[in-house]
Amino acid sequence: MNIVDWNALDAETRNALLQRPAQAQNAERAQAVARIIAQVAQEGDAALKRWTAQLDGCELDALAVPGEAFDVAEASLDVALKKAIADARARIEAFHRAAAPQPVRVETAPGVVCERVLRPVTRVGLYVPAGTAPLPSTALMLGVPAQLAGCREVVLCTPPRADGSVDLAVLYAARLCGIERVFRLGGAQAIAAMALGTESVPRCDKLFGPGNGWVTEAKQQVSAVPGGPAIDMPAGPSEVLVIADADADPCFVAADLLSQAEHGPDSQVLLLTDAREQADAVVAEVERQVARLPRADTARKALSASRVIRVASLAQAVEVSNAYAPEHLILNVADPRALLAQIDSAGSIFLGAWSPESVGDYCSGTNHVLPTYGHARAWSGVSVASFQKQITVQELSGDGLRGIGACAVTLAEAEGLEAHAQAVRLRLAALEATA
Repeated sequence: MNIVDWNALDAETRNALLQRPAQAQNAERAQAVARIIAQVAQEGDAALKRWTAQLDGCELDALAVPGEAFDVAEASLDVALKKAIADARARIEAFHRAAAPQPVRVETAPGVVCERVLRPVTRVGLYVPAGTAPLPSTALMLGVPAQLAGCREVVLCTPPRADGSVDLAVLYAARLCGIERVFRLGGAQAIAAMALGTESVPRCDKLFGPGNGWVTEAKQQVSAVPGGPAIDMPAGPSEVLVIADADADPCFVAADLLSQAEHGPDSQVLLLTDAREQADAVVAEVERQVARLPRADTARKALSASRVIRVASLAQAVEVSNAYAPEHLILNVADPRALLAQIDSAGSIFLGAWSPESVGDYCSGTNHVLPTYGHARAWSGVSVASFQKQITVQELSGDGLRGIGACAVTLAEAEGLEAHAQAVRLRLAALEATA
């Protein structure tokens, strides 16, 4: 990891320094994804099975995971792992239940009642990756808020292994969230199946879940199709930005950087520090720790596009972080809450030395499906609200319309919309006639 001095750089170099790793072959990948989507639209299950055989090396007779596989998963998993999954689920539920939107009813004027009512998205499709590592935690992060929102139908797709099975922990997590329809599908073909519907996979109203560049590209393409599904957010490779002061333990900082670097070769990690000694110590510690990782090769590839940036102050570190808008932001400083109020853009924030990003990935209770690639400037992570529609309602009495009708007429006339004004005038006249 190279160390650079932020204040020695011009504006153009600073901007380049904060760029995410270029996603290779974007144009080619977009064309390939479009081809997969078109084939799924035309051929349904046949295309899904063909692509699964080609990309996952797995010949499938049926796409759905059989019901008995859930029983096998529950019986086979280690007791400690099952308890960890259940404990994580309970904390995720506690946080998401408390943070869920609530109905609203307000009388905005005498006789004018405005409400907000909540309705679940009817059918949702969840994507749980399993590329280089299966992610039962993602099944929880998506399944729990979907369950709390009351979605009537939840479909989950996760890539199969070569023998046609799927990860047992993913199945167990899905069952804990009440999910019974799981399909052995991965990549762009899984997204196409849930977006378009096939003989086996139902068409979904909204799609959720992280994934690689192929999954992200497929989500964006199907969401642009007329009548296509909504998606949770644009999301790319995982990333973390750490702000550390001179007192931060470089062992902790290095471990946090590596916890994201091991996700994939296109992940990115950044360290911002106002202490030269800290920068040197973290670089040395990263080299020491990465050598012991089972996924060292993956982490090293990610580190090649990562940065250690020396800044003049923690305030400047916050400015740089807001410009980058990281998926995960760790404030490993003596007084992290002093910086919190200045943070404008981040997917999820971790305060202090004892708050590793890993707990947010698994079991603190917040969600780990977060905006990446700078989208945290405008997007938020998945929550119960992501699985709900917020519908406004208004009800006026006759006196209520008398009270605000003239306001509506005046504004309609100002906009040149005579029919709008007339819809109110007719009613006001009828009220006047019966007074």
